[in-house]
Amino acid sequence: MKTILVLLTTLALAFTLAACGGKSDTDLQKEVETAVKAKASTATVAVKDGVVTISGIANNDADKTAAETAAKAVAGVKSVTNSMTVATPTPVAQMASGDDTKVKTSIEENWKKAGCTGATVTVKEGTATGIGTVPKGKLATCVQAAQEAKPGKFDNKLAEAK
Repeated sequence: MKTILVLLTTLALAFTLAACGGKSDTDLQKEVETAVKAKASTATVAVKDGVVTISGIANNDADKTAAETAAKAVAGVKSVTNSMTVATPTPVAQMASGDDTKVKTSIEENWKKAGCTGATVTVKEGTATGIGTVPKGKLATCVQAAQEAKPGKFDNKLAEAK
């Protein structure tokens, strides 16, 4: 009788796990991060009980929407909350040509305060380009710090350390 009870309990547990998809939040987070970062590289993903929250800075509305769509496409995701903000760069026309040095210095100072080591910036005609590898978990912070310097445009070529 005990053997039958153990067998039935084991089967019930197996069916329950199969019905739930069997994916842990950690597994879901890894899959969703891969999908989302292909659409918005600075996105941050959190998963709790199958509910995904995306945050960070998107370059535009299309990237924000694409990140959400990518997250929803992952099997096992129950719902998605998209808390990403869309970057709003200052138009280049508003910047004086002598501001490139000021913007570069401002970005470098902001990065230093934010702990964005490993990154360099160049500024030409109002467009700042960030290049390099920043510490793990700092990518969105570093992009935001650069945008706070108000370049005409920020070309993000930063990568996050693995």
